[in-house]
Amino acid sequence: MRSSLQKHASTSIFLAPYLIFFFTFIIIPVVVAILLSFTYFNAIEMPSFIGLANYVSVLTQDEVFMQRVLPNTLMFAVIVGPGGYILSFLLAWMLAQISKGPRTVLALIIYSPSMTAGIAMAVVWTIIFSGDQTGYLNSLLITIGVILEPVQWLQSPDHLMTIMIVVTLWGSMGVGFLAMLSGVLNINREIYEAGYIDGIKNRFQEIIYITIPSMKPQMLFGAVMAVVGTFQAGAIGVALSGANPTPQYAGQLMVNHLEDYGFIRYEMGYAAAISVLLLLFVYIFSKIAWRLFGEKD
Repeated sequence: MRSSLQKHASTSIFLAPYLIFFFTFIIIPVVVAILLSFTYFNAIEMPSFIGLANYVSVLTQDEVFMQRVLPNTLMFAVIVGPGGYILSFLLAWMLAQISKGPRTVLALIIYSPSMTAGIAMAVVWTIIFSGDQTGYLNSLLITIGVILEPVQWLQSPDHLMTIMIVVTLWGSMGVGFLAMLSGVLNINREIYEAGYIDGIKNRFQEIIYITIPSMKPQMLFGAVMAVVGTFQAGAIGVALSGANPTPQYAGQLMVNHLEDYGFIRYEMGYAAAISVLLLLFVYIFSKIAWRLFGEKD
């Protein structure tokens, strides 16, 4: 009995730091956000309970949210989430086909953009898409005669979302990519040999019937990370355009809308309601990922 208590006590001691940080920085903020979403709170006066008024306002009265922010967020998530996820898997699979030396160098090159802060990398992309003749893209297109005058790429509602998607995909090869690379490399080669004996005829069938089923935990982890990263994105649009809200709300995502109401207008209760809706989106898409790649048993 005493040894059992000592064993559990030592386990609890090692888990305590994680549990304390998880409770402090995850559980408490989520609970507080949910509670604030039912109040009117301007960060100066005490919160006053208003029930579901914030949610009703978001879903029925906020035309910017329903007509621009929500469609932008869903389009961005549908393209960047699966696009970055598929790209991570394909790059991981291709790197697994080459020798260790080149694979290590290429993996570092592919992974390195995700280690750099998005705001810092936005400076680089801002120079490329600068709206004057010194911008690299404008200079190139004018030189070859495609355009006659500079294009305001980052201020144009027609181009901003496309640029945001390109920049986000470029920097999306993070821990999900490394997890997939590790998963591909750890598959037993004998399974592939057995598969070819059983009738597998090409590399595509090898991927479908052996590679993906053999690395479902890594696929699940990559999918969840892609979902969370996609819905958390938002700073890139503001950093590229230099304004929140973005020009004509062309690149406005839910995170930007939340920051607009929370830290510019100081309508904290309304911003909390938006954050709860964002949390629900992340939960729903994560459950879809779990259904696709989670263990059925």
